[in-house]
Amino acid sequence: MGWGALWVGLVWAQASFVEKQAAVGNFRVTVNNLGQIGNSFKGSYLVQGFRSAEFPKGSSIEHVFEGGLWVGVKKGSTIIVSTGAVDDPTGYTTGKAGFEFSADAGADLLERSSLPDQPTYRPEAVSHQDFVADFTDRYTLVPGTQIPIQNLENGPAGVDVHFEAYNWNYSFANFFLVYNFTLRNSSPDTWDTVYVGYWVDPVIRNTAITPAGSGGTQFYNKGGNGYLDTLFLAYEFDAAGDVGFTDTYFGLKFLGSEYKGAFYHPARQPVPPVGFKVNFQSWTFRDYTGQFRSPQNDADRWLKLSASLTERGDWATLVVPALRAPGNRSVLVSAGPYVGVQPGDSLKVAFAFVFARKTADGNPNSADTPLQKEELVRNAQWAQAAYNGEDQNFNGQLDPGEDLNGNGRLDRFLLPSPPSVPRMRYEIESNRIRLYWDASAEESIDPISRKKDFEGYRLYKTTLGFDVREVVDVLASLKLVAQFDRPGNGLGYDNGFGAIRLPQPRYFPGDPTPYVYMYEFGGVTNGWQYGIALTTFDEGEPARNLEPLESSREAGLRRVFAGAPPNRGFTYGDPYVYPNPYYERAAWEGSSSAQEDKRLMFANLPPHCEVSIYTVAGDLVYRFEHHEDQPGAQARDSRWFASYSDPDKLTWSGGEHGWNLLSRYGQIIARGLYVFAVKDLETGETRTGKFVIIR
Repeated sequence: MGWGALWVGLVWAQASFVEKQAAVGNFRVTVNNLGQIGNSFKGSYLVQGFRSAEFPKGSSIEHVFEGGLWVGVKKGSTIIVSTGAVDDPTGYTTGKAGFEFSADAGADLLERSSLPDQPTYRPEAVSHQDFVADFTDRYTLVPGTQIPIQNLENGPAGVDVHFEAYNWNYSFANFFLVYNFTLRNSSPDTWDTVYVGYWVDPVIRNTAITPAGSGGTQFYNKGGNGYLDTLFLAYEFDAAGDVGFTDTYFGLKFLGSEYKGAFYHPARQPVPPVGFKVNFQSWTFRDYTGQFRSPQNDADRWLKLSASLTERGDWATLVVPALRAPGNRSVLVSAGPYVGVQPGDSLKVAFAFVFARKTADGNPNSADTPLQKEELVRNAQWAQAAYNGEDQNFNGQLDPGEDLNGNGRLDRFLLPSPPSVPRMRYEIESNRIRLYWDASAEESIDPISRKKDFEGYRLYKTTLGFDVREVVDVLASLKLVAQFDRPGNGLGYDNGFGAIRLPQPRYFPGDPTPYVYMYEFGGVTNGWQYGIALTTFDEGEPARNLEPLESSREAGLRRVFAGAPPNRGFTYGDPYVYPNPYYERAAWEGSSSAQEDKRLMFANLPPHCEVSIYTVAGDLVYRFEHHEDQPGAQARDSRWFASYSDPDKLTWSGGEHGWNLLSRYGQIIARGLYVFAVKDLETGETRTGKFVIIR
């Protein structure tokens, strides 16, 4: 890291800039304690390798350059628009113009979970992964620094923001991220009129095919945009970039708001609040002359917040076709007006970021047909259903029959719940994978029906070689291989659990969990990756027209490699290498041409050992340590495991280790014969072997 990057890191640390990754659903999104989304494709501002709204998880399809909250306030004739992010080609920097929100010195981004088995479990958590923070526009200097916040036209509005983000791993809810804001007037003045919006610059590109730094403006100007006014949903798709490798949508949706005890939504039943509306704007990124002009000051931004492109007379004939054409456009979804916000008053506004796969219909991406948007619409409706919670008639009040959890108040973000995911353990041998799990899911109680409605288990596995394509969606690659469900109730297969129930519970050293079920995957090939997932499902609720709900495949997913188990004391013979001889491109290496993504496997290794690789002349080429209980360390010696797998979900036999055929100096090794030595770190005993590289 250079001094410039180090200084920026120190400034952010002083300014309490904290970022984390929302990742329990089928996406990976950079969030921070200033309510922003994305990281300008920097891999995260603090260089943590986070993704900028990747969906599906592991696909390298990223969707967001950057986004942030906008709050517009009018006091008499004075207009103040406080912005969390604006059109800026380099993204967020502390104190830069347009990035007007700050966190107090020492502030954090709290992470919490509603899942009892997670270390971040909190009873007050809303989702499977919450993020909670507080920030404000009240400062003119970045807290903890002497850095002025630039270009504050009329001073801060005096808004304090409490921010919460929610995401779930349920299969019916793992494709949207909610941002829930509570805004408080902490100024001494009444806000006569307020609009609240969220601005985002969506950019949908496959960063494995076209890296963000590879094309400058040409990387960004390929998006098509649109707006679905019945859903209050702005969206983007890849109209002309990595088409075929980016068949996805990204959406920004208004969910609802509350002010002075009233529910504010244009579709509220029986009637919406007088004058209240949701607006959509889109403009060309940093273009100040075209028909869709980028706002340059608070007055321009107020106009964007308070008006909608859909109100233009040429909306259908000119605006819609223009938005579908490739370009680099920002989008803004805003709501208001909220009138007469007194000092100390608060209002709540919620937005959702919605991801979806494009439904293929034979038309080009730029056609943006209703069929192509089919999944986007469905996913947006699920996001709205999550926000609605107990508000079944959408009037913002708790009416008779709506208090599903019996706590006497209207709860939003209350989702029907499938049974919990069981505790699992794997036992791996050559060409064989055994999955064990406990019966805890069978005691799950649905938070809405209050019933134990467990019905059964489903097991999924990917086929050989699913991971070597350019775009990998592991969840979509999973194939159902077995289902077991309660017998005698006319649901599912009625096949019971006898085929998988063990005669006696299985216990593993150091683990008190009784594992009562086992399923064996046979005929798997050593060294190849398999995605394996165990899910649970319930019996559904016919009275509420609710289909049986299945737990998330992501929650029960592991990336599993069959192979030789740990070879303690060389009981199973000498270590060996495969493939041997190694040819230039082993089949499992995938589409990457990078040497770091090569993979030669060492097998039959002791549980704790040191492996040294030499030329036949005795020169040391590379050395690594192998430990059976550190599967994630595989990425250290071959980047393949980070590029094509997921080190956090890696399950390994414990007796194998991959190497990328790079020397200890990072050089590509030459073809020829090599010698390796394996030293057992527990006994000191050493065994040797040979392998050949053919190029």
